[in-house]
Amino acid sequence: MPRNIKKAYQKGTRSMDGKPGKNYWQNFARYSINITVNPPSRTIRGTEEITYINNSPDTLKTLVFKLILNSHKPGAVRQGPASADYMTSGIHIDKYTDGTSTRQFPDAGTLTAQRMQLTKAVVPHDSVKLTFDWHYDVSVESGREGALDSTTFFLAYFYPRVAVLDDYYGWDMTQFTEAQEFYNDFNDYTLTVNVPKDYIVWATGELQNANEVLQPVYAKRLNESMQTDSLVHVATMAELMAKNVTVQQPVNAWKWKASYVPDMALCISNHYVWDASSVVVDKKTNRRSSVQAAFLDTAKDFHQMVGFGRHALDWFSNNLPGIPYPYPKTTIVQGFADMEYPMMVNDATTQDLNFSRFVAEHEIAHTWFPFYMGINETRYGFMDEGWVTAFEYLISQADLGTKQATENFQQFRVAYWSKDPSAEEDLPIITPANVLSGAAMGNNEYGKAAIGYLALKELLGDELFRKSLHEFMNRWHGKHPTPWDMFYSFNSASGKNLNWFWNNWFFSNNYIDFAIQKVVPTAAQTAITIQNIGGYVAPVDVVITFADGTSETFHQTPAIWQANQKQATVKVPTKKKVRSVSLQGGIYMDADESNNSWTAR
Repeated sequence: MPRNIKKAYQKGTRSMDGKPGKNYWQNFARYSINITVNPPSRTIRGTEEITYINNSPDTLKTLVFKLILNSHKPGAVRQGPASADYMTSGIHIDKYTDGTSTRQFPDAGTLTAQRMQLTKAVVPHDSVKLTFDWHYDVSVESGREGALDSTTFFLAYFYPRVAVLDDYYGWDMTQFTEAQEFYNDFNDYTLTVNVPKDYIVWATGELQNANEVLQPVYAKRLNESMQTDSLVHVATMAELMAKNVTVQQPVNAWKWKASYVPDMALCISNHYVWDASSVVVDKKTNRRSSVQAAFLDTAKDFHQMVGFGRHALDWFSNNLPGIPYPYPKTTIVQGFADMEYPMMVNDATTQDLNFSRFVAEHEIAHTWFPFYMGINETRYGFMDEGWVTAFEYLISQADLGTKQATENFQQFRVAYWSKDPSAEEDLPIITPANVLSGAAMGNNEYGKAAIGYLALKELLGDELFRKSLHEFMNRWHGKHPTPWDMFYSFNSASGKNLNWFWNNWFFSNNYIDFAIQKVVPTAAQTAITIQNIGGYVAPVDVVITFADGTSETFHQTPAIWQANQKQATVKVPTKKKVRSVSLQGGIYMDADESNNSWTAR
């Protein structure tokens, strides 16, 4: 446990039983944002008022602001190459006030996190009012955000925001390098988006004034879509081309509201078609959530996207994670990023319906991790990407069957890491991801963490695993859990000391490589001794083939390794003559399969 995490437990902000400590705190803000977009001009102009509330025990003399779009500046630190079309001049602060003082906001250069001294310090449980006027240019080439075409923009990270101040790192000063993702506080937002007539806006939160920006027939369709399982074409291509969807005044102000969410994102377009429906996400209360899609009419897969979204919300709400979808809406936008935001998804179109559904499911699953759970993705991305990749496999089994889902998971999530012996492939998952790149970061956050969680599910069994996951989520949603809070919460909820398992999967340089050491058949049973060369305590299938050509599979959970993580002897009942024994891992791919079989002499 790092020193800063130890200190948090000593201070009582976190508790060794996995619960928030008696001294736990986190800060909060209210954002009122007003932006103007006037395509084909790519310049976005905004004003905002932030009321920032200091719940910490410290008097704050400075604040740290995140200016994420400075990552587009030439010379900004990025983890990959960027084209000229991705370059912009970054975000420009035209006016800044704190309290009642208008201040000169220093040029951040290429930094995406900027420290700023306050005119007047903010004492504990007091607040400060901040205002910003700013502008920036949307990049021609779209990444996580940018211009999707000349009159369709996806806007994310578009406003100056106060960075997270937490109890274990203090101010989050990490710079955005286009690789690691984000860490945000939970805030309340009101957002006004001013666009020319004929432009539609989709955004995080709930639209407050549909009747003021949409013609009555389209406002009625949108409202009806929120109460039905049927697909509603809110606005078709022909209707958009007829220019009669929105209220015909020079500028329409679309007003949105979202409470206690970690971010806002939005899309504007004058030619994206609009589909919508809804789905019951909480069967106890019959609460529905809206599912919407915004896309080019030529994108065949997106005509199915509302159905994919409904299925994802239903499955994740009722299976795993099994917590009802916590928001009133989700909107799936056709873009380029395959990227998640609160209540928003920015996904590319593909020719493969199964793949398009797979990507949508993955991004929608991020609703729970990181957004509902407040994960620090920048440092501990395995707490969101890892969980989501595990859920991705489970829903894929429901969609495609176990065989196809397993083959896909092996190919996309495990094979490259499993078969590559390079040192960076086997760094401990717990390694803070803000110091990683490439394969080390990707493996740790996605595939390795996912099969670690799935191995835990095998170890605990479905019922206890679900109970423990729910206990962790119920304790920590809307807060900022660390990995240790998660580990201790599972320990306490399951009633088991799982430290041996956490240490093995998350704190080691292990990989998966089992070998059959010896096989001893007798008349009543066969004893198979398995050596754990790679170190990971993974599940494994012991497949026994008999002399008569029949075979039987004996599934082993990670429990076989608890007593001795280097070697285990599996004893299975056998009444027929054994011809051969093999080990099969499924998604737990073995690095060296040459020693996974034994044949009787």
